[in-house]
Amino acid sequence: MTNALSPADAAVISRAPARRDIGIKRRYAAERRFRAYGIAALAFGIIFLFLLLSTVVRNGYTAFQQTAIALPVEFTEKLIDPDNKRATDPSVLIAANYTAVARDAIVKALGVDAQNKADVRAANAMLSKSAPIQLRDMVVADPSLIGKTVTVSFLADAQIDSANKGQVDLTVPESNRKVSDRQIGWMQQLSASGAMAKQFNTGLFTSGNSSRPEAAGLGVALVGSLYLMLIVLVLALPIGVAASIYLEEFAPKNRLTDLIEVNINNLAAVPSIVYGLLGLAVFINFAGLPRSAPLVGGLVLTLMTLPTIIIATRAALRAVPPSIRAAALGLGASKMQMVFHHVLPLAMPGILTGTIIGLAHALGETAPLLLIGMVAFVADIPGSPMEPSTALPVQIYMWANEAERAFVERTSGAIIVLLLFLIVMNLGAILLRRRFERRW
Repeated sequence: MTNALSPADAAVISRAPARRDIGIKRRYAAERRFRAYGIAALAFGIIFLFLLLSTVVRNGYTAFQQTAIALPVEFTEKLIDPDNKRATDPSVLIAANYTAVARDAIVKALGVDAQNKADVRAANAMLSKSAPIQLRDMVVADPSLIGKTVTVSFLADAQIDSANKGQVDLTVPESNRKVSDRQIGWMQQLSASGAMAKQFNTGLFTSGNSSRPEAAGLGVALVGSLYLMLIVLVLALPIGVAASIYLEEFAPKNRLTDLIEVNINNLAAVPSIVYGLLGLAVFINFAGLPRSAPLVGGLVLTLMTLPTIIIATRAALRAVPPSIRAAALGLGASKMQMVFHHVLPLAMPGILTGTIIGLAHALGETAPLLLIGMVAFVADIPGSPMEPSTALPVQIYMWANEAERAFVERTSGAIIVLLLFLIVMNLGAILLRRRFERRW
């Protein structure tokens, strides 16, 4: 005998599929909205990243080119060594009037009336203020140039360089720009003769800092950053790996090790400027190490990088399956043999990745280096980590504070160089991880 459904039960049953369909549609709609939000967030980030990179590249790619003016220079003995004392007193070659030598070269090449002082000054202003120094170095290195006429390639002044690169609007009235109509005519004259042309700016990578933007380069900053990275690598990698192995494999699990682990995690979040204050107090004021030295900067960045390397190394050690440890110990290996012969090689991809990421983080730091004096004006490339130097991010900071417009492209160009270093280091971390990574 079957029981007949009441009208109310029949109505509930008939509405159940409809409710179930509505619930599924709502969940699918919520999933689609979540995907749309994720895509929008990703697109938002990519757009701003593109705007940032495009702005840097647009402002900085011209820094890799430099306007040069090739002029026949007459190394007149009357201006350089009128009393012919260079054989007995070579110092006369250093104190000679090379400014007049460079001025006579540009005046003669442009056909300027030497009696017209205004035109002579305007013509001389087309050359970089580093031109006399360039001539001095040539004569000191080779005194036989005296009395000869040699074609020399000079750097153009920053304003002429900017105008030649199209960064100056030459259609505005002459009173509103720093390049005069007379100089524009001379630029066209030199360009037509082939004496003035743009060339690859090797000085950007080989020259030191300078108050003249056309002569300023990243040579000191590149060498200083290299010293910093070598010091951080030599100190942070072995210390960080050794500390991680001890804490993860040998240290007893008690309140002390828990406290150490908490402090390591906290140190990874400490602002970098605090490490700069620590380096100033300990390494400079207490230990007496020289200011602006890459050695001090490397020690400060080592302290800052250690927590990152320790955390990454411990994570890599934990990722090794316990069966590897049990198998090694079961075959009679000691705990140290188990760690160094089996666990550490398998954890090496994660350790290398963490180390490279830590180095990349240290390469881009500015605040701690400012506090230990690496913001000093350094023109000569350091020969050792104990000599004054600067670093890439600090050099960018210094150029960004300069008032001259020509330093804008230098700043963006230095940012491009720094980004290329960071990209290479991060790509290296990815490639190393994929090369040595093992899936369990």
